[in-house]
Amino acid sequence: MRQKRWVVRDVCQTQRAALAHALSISPVTASVLLARGVTTPQEASRWLSSRVQAPHDPFLLPDMERVVDRLHRAAVNGERVCFYGDYDVDGIVATSLYLTFFQSLGGAALVYIPHRLREGYGLNEPALHRLRQEGIGLVVTSDCGTTAHREIATARALGLDIIVTDHHQTDGAMPPALAVLNPHRNDSCYPFKGLCSGALAWKVAQAYGWKYGGSDTALESMMDLVALSTVADVVPLQDENRGFVREGLAQMTRGARCGIRALKLVAGIDRDCTADIVAFRLAPRVNAAGRLAHALTSVRLLTTQSELEAKQLAEELERLNRERQQIEERMMAEAMALVDETTDRPALVLASPNWHLGVVGIVAARLVERFHRPAIVIAMDRRGVGKGSARTVPGFDLYQALAACRDLLDGFGGHPSAAGLTIREAHLSAFRERFCELVADWLGNEPQHPALHVDAEVQLNDVDVRLVRELGSLHPFGAGNPEPTLAVRNLAILDARVVGEGHLKLTVRQGTSFPFDSIGFRMGSLADLGLSPRQPVDLAFVPELNRWNGLDRIQLRIRDLRASQTM
Repeated sequence: MRQKRWVVRDVCQTQRAALAHALSISPVTASVLLARGVTTPQEASRWLSSRVQAPHDPFLLPDMERVVDRLHRAAVNGERVCFYGDYDVDGIVATSLYLTFFQSLGGAALVYIPHRLREGYGLNEPALHRLRQEGIGLVVTSDCGTTAHREIATARALGLDIIVTDHHQTDGAMPPALAVLNPHRNDSCYPFKGLCSGALAWKVAQAYGWKYGGSDTALESMMDLVALSTVADVVPLQDENRGFVREGLAQMTRGARCGIRALKLVAGIDRDCTADIVAFRLAPRVNAAGRLAHALTSVRLLTTQSELEAKQLAEELERLNRERQQIEERMMAEAMALVDETTDRPALVLASPNWHLGVVGIVAARLVERFHRPAIVIAMDRRGVGKGSARTVPGFDLYQALAACRDLLDGFGGHPSAAGLTIREAHLSAFRERFCELVADWLGNEPQHPALHVDAEVQLNDVDVRLVRELGSLHPFGAGNPEPTLAVRNLAILDARVVGEGHLKLTVRQGTSFPFDSIGFRMGSLADLGLSPRQPVDLAFVPELNRWNGLDRIQLRIRDLRASQTM
């Protein structure tokens, strides 16, 4: 396990006491809220409440009026509309949501998602030509289009209207589309920029209902789709996203959609759906089709009304996901061999003609997790053109870094934390050098140790069932709202053993406290961590409730473990 630098969040003790008193909550919970920027009792009450925040006015998004008016005209006149999506989860979900919504209006629609390997990301001109020949008059994008200036100009010349639904970063100038829905537009007065494309599609349905009346499909029934895309796309679980995900997770738990029910079955999920379950078990299966085959399989799963079809499609996604896992392990092993030659670099830029384009993003994310530095993984084709995915550590803006290298790239796009690029092999060496220089300048003299943010230092006696339930009420946890991490110092280890697949199981005590069970998944033994059971330790952990023999027992899930020291 890589050594971590603990950063204990500094909060105002006066504010903490006032918040705890006003809401009758633990000072520890008050510390966690303050660490998330929640400073007033009113705001804290909203965070702790099970009530869902009312969504913002969708018409605050620039061009929303144009969008709903154009969709209404298409529905009334019986125009054929194409919903054109990206092949990752957010694009798949937004496309599925649009299709479900528009068909409920009685509209005629089809779906187009480009093939990842044959066509690549986003709008492409051959596809637009084919759609026009098939009688399409309106194309609505999902999770792409913000930077497709040339392609959209071509569409206009063909007589196609284009509506862009996207949340990728912009360079300021909007493409020549009929409408561009993007919360990052400079002229947007929408109060929250963290919406993914699935949520934007839902906002379109919301706005349409406000202006023209509802459809046969209730908005609330599509919240499971919004939650799936919001969690999978790692946008902040703050503001209205928290309400979207809370309600969506409840729908997934109930199994309201037959496609989700079938997916849960093949994934072996028989308990409440959490954000972690969506991120690590459902989303990878939805993604598998777009990575290795065609994303339309996942659209069909999310829109079908047939239990039999849902079962067949879910089984196909399960097969593809297992194949993806095998490819990922092979690529990761090859990447690790290349990393040995570049371990002193501040960033990793790796390329190979043997790598699968559909899996480069996953491998990049695993390299960041392992080495705590930005990583770019590129699959080169026979023509010497590489397409890659980039992932980063907190604080380093990938999009701006790639923008500083644009003269060496054939194309790029994405977000500060995840991006894609196209590069020619002849430019690879120069790009690697410049990108590493940018990362080195950003790092300065800072150590390359991952930071572990600790919400509060506690005494073990502070950790009781009430506290665990209070902290649990702050869910869903994920980007922008991480699981509350607590720390305790000077623990005595009463028992230590390795269980299962390398999980460290400890029993610890602080002074005269009750003994607490704790577990560190895949941490190995104390010896593997350079620790002795006879020395006191500091523990960073997430407190959890485990039900055993009808009783709730507290378990500490270990985030980090070290020999005791002053924090």
